[in-house]
Amino acid sequence: MYGKEAERMISAQVIKTSIEELQAITRVDLCVLDLSGSVVATTKEGENIDAGLIINFANSPVDSQVIGNDHLLKILDEGDLAYILVASGDGETTYTVGKICVSQLQNLIVAYKERYDRNNFFQNLMLDNLLLIDIYNRAKKLHIDVTVPRVIILIETGTEKDTTVSELLSGMYTAQSGDYITAVDETSVILIKSLSQGEGYEGVKQIATTIVDMVNSEAMMNVRVAYGTIVSELKDLSKSYKEAKMALEVGKTFYVEKKVNAYNTLGIGRLIYQLPINLCRIFIEEIFGENDILDSIDEETLNTINKFFENNLNVSETSRQLFIHRNTLVYRIEKLERSTGLDIRKFDDALTFKIALMVANYMKYLDTHEY
Repeated sequence: MYGKEAERMISAQVIKTSIEELQAITRVDLCVLDLSGSVVATTKEGENIDAGLIINFANSPVDSQVIGNDHLLKILDEGDLAYILVASGDGETTYTVGKICVSQLQNLIVAYKERYDRNNFFQNLMLDNLLLIDIYNRAKKLHIDVTVPRVIILIETGTEKDTTVSELLSGMYTAQSGDYITAVDETSVILIKSLSQGEGYEGVKQIATTIVDMVNSEAMMNVRVAYGTIVSELKDLSKSYKEAKMALEVGKTFYVEKKVNAYNTLGIGRLIYQLPINLCRIFIEEIFGENDILDSIDEETLNTINKFFENNLNVSETSRQLFIHRNTLVYRIEKLERSTGLDIRKFDDALTFKIALMVANYMKYLDTHEY
């Protein structure tokens, strides 16, 4: 089974690069064929090798065979035959080079299969497709520590089938350091970040910010990044992944200006995001009636309100930052009170209006995305 899988996991280009490097050093021509006798990669273009001879050799019990100037050797994958190697030339040196090539390609198959298996493992882990006992058994086989603190960092690229972000991350975060990169859809990349003992959310935030800046400068792409909570066991990674997904969606709904969102800092946005749409409509109608009062508020007033909230309802500081007279700000606030019945200079009314704004934005987001 794995012999067939190996052909999908290790590309012909990788094999070709490997045998060309060896041929450049040894001057021995090498050709790799599949079990049907078709050439996968070769250093000597135009050479015809009898497919029948390859098939017969593949079905024979011997590991190597000499036919004229060609040394035929079998490339195995965990005991299963994966490819046939033909090393062309006279003497013991050619055979030795062939054996070296076989060893090199077999190691490549193992490496690629391990990477494939790890990727497959983490994808199924994210999607809750594994039983608890399978998680520990497969993690042991793949040499993945199950008790290292980890966090899921989700990078949304917005473009389908673009490997640029994945390639950039692969250069920074490697399996050797305990980090893994995978994906479960075509528009985002998942970084499974291993953390040292004591490393907390401030460090994770810095990593997420670095990713945004790096992708922007290196690939000229605007990405959104979100991360879940830090988990201490491998089995809980799916929880961190779901949290990161929610953080990404909540961020796009309520905190559009932020490129990095953390699940543990979503605040009331996380609560609203989990409300059914019918409860949202009931809440808006209870506060403002059936009229679309929020839709009638102009952009200038909305900016004033948001700045007022940012400054903890401080009229003087808000007017200073907006470069307007204090009385102008008070006029705008009173105008809003006349249309909504809420005086946002009072904490309770400000809280009600803030939640109403967030609920309204959430409803618009749902309508836009047709949920």
